[in-house]
Amino acid sequence: MNNKTKATWMLAAALSLLLAACSSERAAEPPAPTESPKPAETPKPTDSKKPVESKKPSDASGDSSVVPAPPATSANSESAKEAKAEKEAKEAKAKEAKEPKATKEKTNPSEPADKQSQPSGASGAVSDNGKAGAAGPKNPAGAVTDGKAKEPPATGTGDRKALSWYYMKKPKGQVPNFPAETKSYTKDIKALWVGTGKKVYLTIDTGGPLGDIDTLVKSLKDNKVKANFFIAGYNVKKNPDFIRTLVADGHLIANHTMTHTDMNTQTDEQVRKEIEDYEKLYKDVTGKDIQPYFRFPYGRYNMHLLKMVSDMGYTSVFWSTAMRDWEPRKNGAEDPYNDIMNNLHDGNIILMHQGSPENIQALDKIIKAVKKAGYEFALLSDIEPPK
Repeated sequence: MNNKTKATWMLAAALSLLLAACSSERAAEPPAPTESPKPAETPKPTDSKKPVESKKPSDASGDSSVVPAPPATSANSESAKEAKAEKEAKEAKAKEAKEPKATKEKTNPSEPADKQSQPSGASGAVSDNGKAGAAGPKNPAGAVTDGKAKEPPATGTGDRKALSWYYMKKPKGQVPNFPAETKSYTKDIKALWVGTGKKVYLTIDTGGPLGDIDTLVKSLKDNKVKANFFIAGYNVKKNPDFIRTLVADGHLIANHTMTHTDMNTQTDEQVRKEIEDYEKLYKDVTGKDIQPYFRFPYGRYNMHLLKMVSDMGYTSVFWSTAMRDWEPRKNGAEDPYNDIMNNLHDGNIILMHQGSPENIQALDKIIKAVKKAGYEFALLSDIEPPK
């Protein structure tokens, strides 16, 4: 082999070794990561089941602001949770109906409405220390009369037009403005929303949790104040001793229906049953007749129902001071204190929800401040409405 051939051979061998080394290095490198395509985002469904509010003046700033009634889906009443549970139960029942079963029982269409919607054991529960309690059951949509299902009447027209109570603030010390509907109340309609003179009517609603009962009762007793309670029937059932304590202390307990349901969604038969069943329950628990005062759950009503309740002997009680106490308060107990003191006026009917912990924490301070301002706490049975 001559030198030229030998050099060519050696060059070829070197190139082969170099190529082999490069291939080995590339094989050792991890492959570049490949991104799998992201799934398309599903648009969030809009909530089409929110209750339709009756038309009110738009909110304004300062002392002329509109103060609405608490929403039917408030966290305080928790009726939204109950409605969701009821819906899920119905869907489960409908699914079960589609599956053939040899031992499936038939539904009795003439079964009374109160047996078709039995409340769960957890609803309105009250612990041993008298605190807490979830919202109560909702009534079924249709009443059953004479074995035939009857749907609630259509709302939105005539005297069935759904209404929701509100008021419009004025400067401190002045009585607010109220809905235009009040001007159409006839003489046979019995309703209150404000009184007269240096009297304040503290009304406490328990359409939701009962809250801190011990602190509530103590604050009222220590300050020698009598209050007006609108307690839903399922809460009366859950804690009858609380009701008897209130009666013994001289407080007024009024009718707030058995189930705390928006009455615009009920038939006349259901409304009467809600009210009459409450009367009987109250008599069974206290041995006394119910006071003739009534509050529509959530402040929702219509002119037909207002007249019907009046014909049953009740005076419907609305309010002239309220607050968003179905939601947690940003500044704690200072918020309910300021809400009440900044809207204090003659004949003030104050709406306070018992389930709000901030309300109960502020109650002692509120009572002392209202008295210092020259006002006396009174019962609805002593009220003198404006003429």
